[in-house]
Amino acid sequence: MSGTQRLVAALVTVVAALLLQVTVFPHLAWNGVVPDLVLLAVVGAALVTDPRFATLLGFGAGLLLDLAPPADHTAGRWALALMVVGYVVGRLAHDHSSAQAGSARPAYPLMLAAGAGGAFVGTSVFALSGLLLRDPAVDVGELLEVVLAAVAYDVLAALVVLPAAVWVFTREPGARPAQVTPRTPRRTPV
Repeated sequence: MSGTQRLVAALVTVVAALLLQVTVFPHLAWNGVVPDLVLLAVVGAALVTDPRFATLLGFGAGLLLDLAPPADHTAGRWALALMVVGYVVGRLAHDHSSAQAGSARPAYPLMLAAGAGGAFVGTSVFALSGLLLRDPAVDVGELLEVVLAAVAYDVLAALVVLPAAVWVFTREPGARPAQVTPRTPRRTPV
């Protein structure tokens, strides 16, 4: 996938995830916690692209999430959190794929583990930055409960979102599915 195609795929994926996250998923919120589809889009990109691209995508996606209308926190917290997620997941996935010769698409259990780890790291960085900036939406006592609920929601959403995001970033635009041609029987000389 060329750089321009990868950038367009990233933009479409992040904007679609952001729109779903701020319009549809608030109806499924538990104590204000919703599945973080934008975070999972960054994790999906980090699994199959280089860490530098995933870090920049995380920063841009986080900034969009910080500025999205229901935001009630200091701008930049999600940008920091998703930038860290993009770098950490991208670095680990890159090191894992270098050590193991495999296909371009990671295994499903690896995707789910990356989704869980990315959700934990991202939500923790977001929550801790809120404590440092004295901008928390919840008490320190409720912080662990909120982080665990967010990770659980993200892991459930990762079952569907990560394979879709990985597919978007690994597909070849313009490539057609292989066509099956019937075999002709070989004639044996008589």
